[in-house]
Amino acid sequence: MIEVKNIHFWYPDGTNALCDVSLEIQDGEFIALIGQNGSGKTTFAKCIAGILKPTKGEILIDGKNLKNFRRKEIAEKIGYVFQNPDHQLFSNTCEKEISSGPRNLKLPLKEIKRRVEIASEIAGVDRKLFNKHPFFLSKGLRQRVAIASILSMQPKAIIVDEPTTGQDFKQSISVMEFLKKLNQQKHTILIITHEMHIVAKYAKRVVLFKDGKILQDASTKEVFEKRDSLAKARVKPPQITIFSRRVLNKTFLTCEEFLVKRKLEVRSQKLENPPLYSPLLKKGGNRGDYKN
Repeated sequence: MIEVKNIHFWYPDGTNALCDVSLEIQDGEFIALIGQNGSGKTTFAKCIAGILKPTKGEILIDGKNLKNFRRKEIAEKIGYVFQNPDHQLFSNTCEKEISSGPRNLKLPLKEIKRRVEIASEIAGVDRKLFNKHPFFLSKGLRQRVAIASILSMQPKAIIVDEPTTGQDFKQSISVMEFLKKLNQQKHTILIITHEMHIVAKYAKRVVLFKDGKILQDASTKEVFEKRDSLAKARVKPPQITIFSRRVLNKTFLTCEEFLVKRKLEVRSQKLENPPLYSPLLKKGGNRGDYKN
């Protein structure tokens, strides 16, 4: 479990990025951090990952203060995938990149090999790519290599900054389905994103930031139902959510959810009020011959 207690963060130029932020993250959650640029969500995530140190307050991981962790211990607890995977790829082959973390831990060669094979398989990095330079791959594959390099450290929690930025629809869904799979394998997943349809489809909990503070922290549906808070943070929910609220006065998060529930409602109405005429009537039959 991750406990964030009353943290503040000031950048050297005097910018107050976080102001008295507290939050608890349970093991196995799938959380989206949302808000406008400069709202504090990325600074908050980097504090959790130990990349930045809070100016004030404390962060506990499984009850232990983050300040008392060594760098490699943090890496074994929380992994951070940057918005641009090129910012964290530095090896000249994919295999070296994925094995860099375990090698820095000075693990036995057999264990390093085992971790590389497991991480690459989970992340969808084919062994045929092991000897290729990461920068010769597509952004989607580079991101998978970056995630595999984090997975090889076997962290409990993984933070992914803008997982779908710069990717087409197919690649975006592929990455998110992969993160969903990791979450089903008991990894805690935090994503930082501006794509509300992605949040609606995958996140179970949403933390909305504004001006360095948490404005809302609730289930995805509850957050998207709070029109005033979204308006204050200048965040728009998915189009289907806006449409369903205006037309049906109900909150739907995805088109799939909308269609399924509407079909069920229509079917229920038909059963309660069968039509006077139906193409299912037998030829030459009457109302008594109606078949459901």
